[in-house]
Amino acid sequence: MKNILVLYYSQSGQLKDILINLIKPFQEDENCNVIVQDIKPETEYPFPWNKKDFLQVFPESYLQIPQPNRPIPEQIKNNEYDLIILGYTVWYLSPSIPINSFLKSNDAKQLLKDTPVITINASRNMWILTQEKIKRLLIDNKAKLVGNLAFVDKHWNHISVITIVHWMMKGKKTRYLGIFPKPGVSEEDIKNAGTFGDVIKKHLFQKSFEQLQKELVSRGGVMIKPFLIRSDKSGNHIFSKWAAHIYKVGLKSPVNRQKWLNFFRYYLLFAIWVFVPIVFIIFLLTYIPFYTRIKKNISYYQSIKLR
Repeated sequence: MKNILVLYYSQSGQLKDILINLIKPFQEDENCNVIVQDIKPETEYPFPWNKKDFLQVFPESYLQIPQPNRPIPEQIKNNEYDLIILGYTVWYLSPSIPINSFLKSNDAKQLLKDTPVITINASRNMWILTQEKIKRLLIDNKAKLVGNLAFVDKHWNHISVITIVHWMMKGKKTRYLGIFPKPGVSEEDIKNAGTFGDVIKKHLFQKSFEQLQKELVSRGGVMIKPFLIRSDKSGNHIFSKWAAHIYKVGLKSPVNRQKWLNFFRYYLLFAIWVFVPIVFIIFLLTYIPFYTRIKKNISYYQSIKLR
């Protein structure tokens, strides 16, 4: 009998749907015992978001400052697991606050130590450096990262910006204005998540995860657009300045915090519609000279290694 624990936080429900399909091969096997546990923050985050609440979580989210979660039930913590599947989403280029808070908790230390872990992320498209942060947190908990899957919105970058804002602010995964594609991960990718579950189950029963990530990548489980690596790095550099300043100001004055968050909102609009296209042009101009480095980066970020 294999014991599998699925831990996740899904605000919109998309990640939950992915995980439900991913674990079907395990649940249909009488030799697997699957426990599913969602991570619950003490204070729930609203969905759909409003603009003020969406901005308010930026400093703590990016700076990875933990906030209180409800404890994981004792009967779950006291078990031993052959595999833990950790599902997370990306908030402001970092793990969502509930997931980050869990990974910095005593519950995580107890559950994850010496246990194989597979990470499953669902995001718009910029998840690459968030996964690096997750890798470090797993190392801190002495977990064994054995695999990663990335479910992303595959539409053009600026199209996905428009559609994801519509979804986050309205709470409906519908076509904006009736002409844009549906936001988020495609229904086809969500439904087909079980094919990766079959791969994972095979390696679990073979008692070896050494070739798991290679097979997941070969089946399209971690697709990387090289331009987004550069965008992610640029975004992290700039977000670090904004987040640190807003958090520091906010410790002294909530009013000034809100003022700077409003400034940050206008910066985001500028970055998305002006700065990112400039970065893309620079990327195209330097693609050939940096081709070897780009290929190495893709190979690294598709792996489970940590530099």
